[in-house]
Amino acid sequence: MLSRTADHLFWMARYTERAENTARMLDVTVQTSLLPQSPTAAEQGWRAMLGISELQPAFDDKYPHLSAAAVLDFMVRDPDNPSSIASCLTGARENARAVRGTLTTEVWETQNLTWLDMQKRLDSDLLERDPSHFFEWVKYRSHLSRGVTLGTMLRDEAVYFMRLGTFLERADNTARILDVKFHGAHASGPQEGDAQRDFYYWAAILRSVSAFEIYRKVYRDVITPQRVAELLILRADMPRSLLACMDEVVATLKEVSNQESSDTERLAGKLHAQLKFGRIEEILHDGLHDYLTQFFHHIDELGQRVSRNFLVPLAPS
Repeated sequence: MLSRTADHLFWMARYTERAENTARMLDVTVQTSLLPQSPTAAEQGWRAMLGISELQPAFDDKYPHLSAAAVLDFMVRDPDNPSSIASCLTGARENARAVRGTLTTEVWETQNLTWLDMQKRLDSDLLERDPSHFFEWVKYRSHLSRGVTLGTMLRDEAVYFMRLGTFLERADNTARILDVKFHGAHASGPQEGDAQRDFYYWAAILRSVSAFEIYRKVYRDVITPQRVAELLILRADMPRSLLACMDEVVATLKEVSNQESSDTERLAGKLHAQLKFGRIEEILHDGLHDYLTQFFHHIDELGQRVSRNFLVPLAPS
């Protein structure tokens, strides 16, 4: 497969996944902002949302004051923000259009209709009136895109590069949610002795990655931060966990390997082994933030290596 074709497929899937994850993060921030809290704590929650995507400086340059409405506008509508939902879904559609002949009709029409429907929804007052409904729509369109891809496309290199983009993006975002939200629990989240607030805070985080029912099935007990971290990092049967994402990345890299990709596969295998044989007690003892920061660096390096080995190389940062 031509590297430029693989690049468009990779980024089409990655942008779709990024839009979904942005919707998930915004939804949980909206939900937690409804809990009783001080104005300072509420502001910290919205700043944490910007921190997840490393967009605080860009936001401050454009908006004089931080508010929920301003953050929502910046993270959903703003065309100048490359991580906004509108930018991501536009990017996914443009990459799909560039390789339309490689996609099935169903996959192209799903991407195109998502973009067209987004324009109508953003022109309405749905985001201001019912933001959670809008975020559910974004998640649904992402699910539909993946389902149509797996249900209609030949299992060849095109699908492999799309899945590679999906799971690299998902791993990065799950780690960012964990890192920022665990910091938020100390800064503005539940306080000791406030069991009800503690439950709603961690339940909202689990719902942001579709893990609330899974947590209940696996642990059948009260929600604790340690178990949330274990579920989202080390459980291979949790679809959005770091280990589950790396399972898919390692398997997919084997399918598309070439003469230049051995070091990339080695890096992915090393990261996968650390997750597969890791213990949550050791991770928490050494420091969750340090562990996740190191994971960010590895995932970024892995993405750079994938680009150099298979795709159009990324421009230096």
